[in-house]
Amino acid sequence: MSNPDKHALAGQKLVVIGGSSGIGFAVAQGATARGAELVIASSQLARAEAAATRLAGAKSFAVDVQDEASLHRLFDIIGPFDHLVITAGPSVPSARLADTEVSAVAAAFDNKVFGALRAIKAALPHLRRDGSITLTSGLLSRRAGAGSLIKTAMNAAIEASAKQLAKELAPVRVNVVSPGLTDTEAYAGMDESARRAMFDKVGAGLPVGRVGKPEDVAAGYLLAISNGFVTGSVIDIEGGGLL
Repeated sequence: MSNPDKHALAGQKLVVIGGSSGIGFAVAQGATARGAELVIASSQLARAEAAATRLAGAKSFAVDVQDEASLHRLFDIIGPFDHLVITAGPSVPSARLADTEVSAVAAAFDNKVFGALRAIKAALPHLRRDGSITLTSGLLSRRAGAGSLIKTAMNAAIEASAKQLAKELAPVRVNVVSPGLTDTEAYAGMDESARRAMFDKVGAGLPVGRVGKPEDVAAGYLLAISNGFVTGSVIDIEGGGLL
């Protein structure tokens, strides 16, 4: 029996900013399997090129979401396209407000929140009217905890911005995927035993009994991209972490 999704995105062009690894690359893989034409953009060209070589026909570009000129160059080269996915974001340590420099909060917002807004603004002249934008927040947007101020605030800002933009940019659809803890390269810098212990501990406390895999979360982006009746939504893929 043939895969019913094999041609679901045939003839459509998808741009993934942050698509060189982790969740972003899993989105790129899933979209490629559904027939989409892929553009992978990353802050590091070598990583984007390496990811593109793993996907038949994918193109790769370097882009800096904190540089408007860089974003305009990217979209001017790409031309008309159908879907924008942004999974790129800063690595933010956990710290209480008393131990946090306000400049660190500003830097995180400039990268993730304002970076996304810069990217969307630069993309709009090229994004087809029946297309979509899918952003990335995180479980901590609605789960408060000591030491998570920056992550909570910037992810909540992404979710609020997406709902506003879903109204403002219609008929372009705007959604957010909110992952829980996911086993990606983002944790590769940790000692292997410490990383596995962290995943095991968190997973044991979830109803599903494990942390997420990139392909688990990628399914949410593919839903947002392919379902034309979904907009202004926050799609939680967190194994029950918000329960």
